[in-house]
Amino acid sequence: MRIFPTEQAFDEAAARCIYDCIGAKKNVVVGLSTGRTTKNMHNILARMLCDRPLDLSEVTFFGQDEIGGVPREYWGACYTMLKTELLDALPLREDQFLMLPTASDDYRRDCQAFTAELERRGGVDLLVLGLGENGHLGFNQPGTPFGSTAWASTLSPELDARVRKDLSLGADASLCGVTMGLKDVMHARRLLLVAKGDHKAAMVKEILQGPVTEAVPASILQLHPSCEYYLDARAASLL
Repeated sequence: MRIFPTEQAFDEAAARCIYDCIGAKKNVVVGLSTGRTTKNMHNILARMLCDRPLDLSEVTFFGQDEIGGVPREYWGACYTMLKTELLDALPLREDQFLMLPTASDDYRRDCQAFTAELERRGGVDLLVLGLGENGHLGFNQPGTPFGSTAWASTLSPELDARVRKDLSLGADASLCGVTMGLKDVMHARRLLLVAKGDHKAAMVKEILQGPVTEAVPASILQLHPSCEYYLDARAASLL
């Protein structure tokens, strides 16, 4: 575990961790997550890779999850956020960025194809995980089985309402959270859990010091042999 005194120090250290991982393996497979915790980290990583370029020709980036039922161009789609925050600044081919679908007539089929492609590329070397205030990872909400693989889950009521308002969608429009399952997460060779802010402090304490339980999905990370925790001082304040 590493605790940083400021958000900026936290963001810079997390970006450096990803940068060093990319530099250590030519065909590295790196998973990213979106949200308030990772936005500035991605911006810093983009600057690092532009100022001190690495060979990215065989690197694969992918997103841990996606909102299903929205256009890919929607500003809140994980695809668009990752491109805007990081990937558009890098010299990447389209096939070097993998995402779960924003639309599908068979999410189960497309989720299986996504995980199969990650395996074909050698499996996940580093997966960066954000922490939900209720302990969720991706769209794996409390109660998700630890043995789950990539699937179409439900959105939180708050996110569902925001997306419908943004896109003027009626109640009949179908939305979901397409996500790597917890079993998929645990198969990554290395995990980096990132959390910052007072609002994450109680859950940070719970996932590190509480029991391993499906009621708190991120608690399963206690069982991973190579999971690092990067926290700012506020997120670590209850430890």
